[in-house]
Parts: sequence; C-alpha cells; structure tokens
Amino acid sequence: MPALAVYNVDGDVFVTDNMCTHGNAMLTDGYQDGGIIECPFHGGSFDIATGAAKAFPCQVPIKTYSVTIDDGWVCIDQPEGSA
Repeated sequence: MPALAVYNVDGDVFVTDNMCTHGNAMLTDGYQDGGIIECPFHGGSFDIATGAAKAFPCQVPIKTYSVTIDDGWVCIDQPEGSA
C-alpha cells in the first residue's frame, strides 16, 4: 500500500495517496487551502474529496479512499487485491 495523506476539511476527514501524480512529491509537504491540496514541486493541485486534478501541470487524479471513523481512529476500506 502506498503512503497515504489524511486531511481535515471543515471537520470532514479524507484520505488520498500522498504522492503527486505529476512528479515525485509528497502532497503532505504541500499547501492545503480548504478542499484543495497544492503539490510543493510545481504548484499543481488536486481536489481532496474527489482526487481530481485542478491545476496545471497535474492532469491525472490522485487515488482517494473511503473513510470511516471508528472510536477516533481513521479507517479506510482496503483496496481490492491488497492484503
């Protein structure tokens, strides 16, 4: 499983892959503005809730994960085929 990023957007929790799809950058090193995360390398950005690429040079969406909160723990649904 890849490294993941966990975000709080107005009290809602979201989880995405942590690696930018454009370059080798960790999104957790970027700038979060509400529901948008900006890549620290080239300034491209993604919608945290949907994973959609929102600004050039990013074009490929980041993977998002379904989230549940269980007794204060952030849990994701395990992707198909992973163990």
